[in-house]
This record gives sequence, C-alpha cells and structure tokens, in this order.
Amino acid sequence: MNATDLAWVSLSTLLVLMMVVPGLALFYGGLVRSKNVLSVSIQVVTAFALAIVLWFFYGYSLAFTEGNAIIGGLSRLGFSGMFDLSADSYALSGSIPELSFAAFQATFAGITCALIVGGFAERVRYSAVIVFLTIWMTLSYLPIAHMVWAPGGWLFERGALDFAGGTVVHINSGIAALVGAWYAGKRLGHGREPMQPHNLPMTLTGAALLWVGWFGFNAGSALGANTQSALAFFNTLLATAGAILAWLVVERIVKGKPSLLGAASGAVAGLVGITPGAGLVGPVGALIIGIAAGAICVWGVNGLKRMLKADDALDVFGIHGLGGIIGALLTGLFNAQALGGPGLDSLSAVPYQLWLQLEGVLITLLWSGLVAWFACIVANAVCGWRVSQEEESIGLDIVSHGESAYHN
Repeated sequence: MNATDLAWVSLSTLLVLMMVVPGLALFYGGLVRSKNVLSVSIQVVTAFALAIVLWFFYGYSLAFTEGNAIIGGLSRLGFSGMFDLSADSYALSGSIPELSFAAFQATFAGITCALIVGGFAERVRYSAVIVFLTIWMTLSYLPIAHMVWAPGGWLFERGALDFAGGTVVHINSGIAALVGAWYAGKRLGHGREPMQPHNLPMTLTGAALLWVGWFGFNAGSALGANTQSALAFFNTLLATAGAILAWLVVERIVKGKPSLLGAASGAVAGLVGITPGAGLVGPVGALIIGIAAGAICVWGVNGLKRMLKADDALDVFGIHGLGGIIGALLTGLFNAQALGGPGLDSLSAVPYQLWLQLEGVLITLLWSGLVAWFACIVANAVCGWRVSQEEESIGLDIVSHGESAYHN
C-alpha cells in the first residue's frame, strides 16, 4: 500500500461527494422555480444516499467482482472480506486498499443516480423517484459499470476507453433522464409560461463546486498520485475553460448576448466531455474536446431538445448525454500518440478504436434507455409517477415535503 496514493484517492472521494452535496444540489436548485428548489435538492441528496447504501449491500459486488461479460458475482455482498486492510493490494486499485477503491466508486454510483432527477424535475413524486432509482441502478448502472470497467466485462475486454465515466456516468444518466422526461410528459404550462431559473447565483455556485470536485472525479480515477493523475488534472482544467469560452461565443453569435447560465452550462459540458478521456488524451486533444462539447451542447439544449420533444427540465441529456457522446468518441481519436495522446501507437488503429467507442455509446443508450422505461412503468404502478395538476401548480416543496425555501 502506498500512503500517498491512499491519501489522494481518499481526498478524491470527498471531492466527488462535494460535487453532489452541495454542488449538484445547488446547481439544480437554482435552475428550477422557487416553489420546487427544496424538492429537487432533496431528490439529489436522497439519490446519492440510496446509491451508497445499495452499493454497500450488493452494488459493488455486482459491478466489480468476477462474473460474466455482463455482470459481476456475489463474493463482495456487504463488502464481505474487505475489512482486512493488511491484505495484499487489490488488482483493480494497485496500491490502495480495496475498501478505498470501493468507497471511491460508490460516489460515482451516487452522482450518476443524482444527475438523473434533473430530467423530470418539478413534476414527479418523491416516492416514485426512489423506486425508479432503485431499479435503474440495479439493472442499468451496475451492468454498464461492469461491462466498461471490470476485467471480464464485455466492453472492457473489447478495448473501449472510458477513463472516468463518459459512458458509465454521463451517457448512462443522460438517456435515463430523457426517458423519464418523456414518460412524465411536459410540465404544466411548458412552452406557454416562463420557466426561468429562479436563482442563477446559486446555479453558478453549484457549477463552481462541480468544477472543483471534478478534479477528484477525473484525476482521482488514476487511483494514485502519479503522472496519469497529473495529466487528468490539467486536462480537466483546460477542457472546461475551453468549453466555457466556446459556449459563450456560440451563444453570443446565436442569441446576441452571452449569459451567466451559458457560462455555468459550458463549464459542465466541458467537464462531461473530458471525463472519458481525462487521462487518455494530451492537452491539445483535451482543449479540442472541451471546445467541441461547449459549442455542440448549446445546440443540445436548444435544437436537439426541440427535436426530441421532451421536457428535459434541467437539460441532463442535452449536456450530460450529448457531452458524454462527444467525449467518448473524441477520446478514441485523441488517444493516438500521433495526436498527442498516450495510447494508440498508429493512426491506422484509430478507426477501429472509434468503432469500439461508438459501440460503447450505442450499447449504453439502448440498455439504459430500456431499463429506464421499465423503471418508470414499475414506479408508476407502485406509487404513481407524476403528481396531480393541483399539486404541480402549488409546488413540490410544500406538497411533498411541507417546507418552503423562501418566506415573505
């Protein structure tokens, strides 16, 4: 065991926790209307907590232990056998205890589940969200994580690249949020009434915390204090900066004015875009990925959103889904040594790598989408998916939680 590696991964675990609580809770909370700020915040917190508990009972075992090409085994249920810290290092983590690796990965499961709630914010029952996420994490997150990251996993063995979760976290959550939004239907008054973010300074604060925490998310995925971690750290800084500027430039051209919401959204788009390639591309590739994600995701939250005809309330698919797809595909390109990356030794290997990346994207979209639809159906049957029109008009803060964020 290497104490420095252990310290860095432990700190990275805390940084990912900070991304969710308070980061994502503030980011999402500022984007909704004032009558729903507490509702979306508690959904974020609950999603994260639920995922951690499920991860402990069976999630980690099914995601990362030896099984088959689709799912792991049951040898680590309840973290069985993982509390002897004097044991030899774990194969997947190298120089840190398996317990630390499992804790770090638990926060990834947590933030993935928490991201989804933004797609159907302001109109879905709290109890339905819990049922949905329990099913979705079990049947989608765990198999996708195993296929992409675990030895023996289908996409892992084929050579698909995903350094910190472009497919496992962002495409996975993005398509689930989109399906949930489709199933829920549009919010009352959507397209007729203004539904502007109620507190943009709150959203920017959340985005800033996401950016800071993302260094743990990406650089921590090197699982040690090493040169790959340093590369991922700088790429996360550079790509995000490029994405912010790209979003603002496109917004200025298209809408005439750059916005604070655009800056915050651009930051998240850049962070999402560089996630799959953070430690697998060079800085030039990272900057191009960031610029591409920032520029294209402007279309994702406008033109693509209209094409899909879904009220994805907080643009989870337009930023996380689309940004993850962009990052996953471009990682296959800029991983090449000829383009500044540390991986592919020949440009002739790029087309096949791009196919592997696309394969991972398509499998994740199809798998997660189908599971999300099934989870919506079950949640609706168990407790009702959407609140009544009267409850939606009043606001979920009062109706679901008996609280109000603001008092006159």
